[in-house]
Amino acid sequence: MTHTSDSPSGVDALILDYNGVLGTQPTTSMWTRLADLAEWPGRHLPSFQDAFWAPRNAYDAGELSDLAYWAKVLGHHPSPRWLRTLRAADTAMWLRTDRRVLDVLHRARRARMPMVLLSNAPAYLSDALDATAWRRELMTDALYSARLGLCKPDPAAYEHALAATGVRDPRRVLFVDDRADNCQAAARLGLRTLHYTGSADTLRESLALAA
Repeated sequence: MTHTSDSPSGVDALILDYNGVLGTQPTTSMWTRLADLAEWPGRHLPSFQDAFWAPRNAYDAGELSDLAYWAKVLGHHPSPRWLRTLRAADTAMWLRTDRRVLDVLHRARRARMPMVLLSNAPAYLSDALDATAWRRELMTDALYSARLGLCKPDPAAYEHALAATGVRDPRRVLFVDDRADNCQAAARLGLRTLHYTGSADTLRESLALAA
């Protein structure tokens, strides 16, 4: 179904990144707890984070199982129980949301604006996000890299999200992400973009929603 509206902002639909926009970044204490659970040598957080991120893109894209991902991080295979502990702590780090952004999205929902979540996320986290109340209440659809088999900034990710909005004209769809390279890739496909740097008011104004 094709969606049309007379939005004063010229925006008929929203494609939204999760982490860094709706989702808040993990705290240092969360990272430290995960490093402790991983039994990281010397509790050296920078080296743990380097190991955590190095295979993350492949994990997000669904190319690595939970076990294969954590084996790469740790340098050896964790036991099944240890893997479950690590996976649960990892997932919990990314589930906190910004209430200011949620408020803007609830206003957009009341204005009947289609909203699609487009997130680079592994399968287990994708399932956890889908189970949240805000996902069920606010999002028309949610697309995750592990299910798509590709990550932003691959152009196909944006094409899937645009189709999910029901809006044919990409110039009437706003893409919001905290990474400039993801916004640049979306802009090359004709989408409007907002490089989000933490201001929920800027998001609200971009959608022409009343304060």
